[in-house]
Amino acid sequence: MQQYLQNKKGLVEGVFDQVYSKYDLMNDFMSFGVHRFWKKSLINMMNPSLGKNLIDVACGTGDIGKLYLDSTNKDNKITCVDPNKGMVGKGKEKLFSYKNINWVISSAEKLPFEDNKFDFYTISFGLRNTKNLNKALSEAYRVLKPGGRYFCLEFSKIQNSNLNFIYKNYSKLIPIIGQFVVGEKEPYKYLIKSIDKFINQEELIQLMKNNKFQNCSYRNFSGGIVSIHSGWKF
Repeated sequence: MQQYLQNKKGLVEGVFDQVYSKYDLMNDFMSFGVHRFWKKSLINMMNPSLGKNLIDVACGTGDIGKLYLDSTNKDNKITCVDPNKGMVGKGKEKLFSYKNINWVISSAEKLPFEDNKFDFYTISFGLRNTKNLNKALSEAYRVLKPGGRYFCLEFSKIQNSNLNFIYKNYSKLIPIIGQFVVGEKEPYKYLIKSIDKFINQEELIQLMKNNKFQNCSYRNFSGGIVSIHSGWKF
């Protein structure tokens, strides 16, 4: 399933080239810090344990990887993947004390790993930015071990009409906040468009099933502003 915005030449790459230096700060501004709760909830749902191998795709500056290691053992080995060199560089700088993270520059649609390698696959606020949802999902399935579990934290569709009204109006302010915090407005115009055009919770469940995942489910957070989808490879 191709995505129109994301297939415009150089658009997504340009967006993250512009914002990586203040990516974490802007996330805090936009979500009032709630993105940290959402990410922690993903880790809690995963319930990771020692010896389990994680790949975090579209890792940004490594928030999920850090939470995973802090909740298991800092000596666990994990893999953080992102297509943006600047974002990976910022992650390495932020998590310099975590010597056991394998940082890889790659897209979600073509991962440079063998089949059946990882126990957990996570992608947070990154599936929406891929050019082809089916390719991203099929690659996730391929690199997971049998018995491995897929997790996707992503902006979703709000269930409550009153909350949706408030959120839509707040969204109009995000490019202005981006101009103030990052000095760039256009990347956050893209952000709002990409959220608006992204598929809903049930549509993502169906795509996961189409790509062989089983026992697929999702959980809404903050009224459906985001949801966490999960599925298993058997």
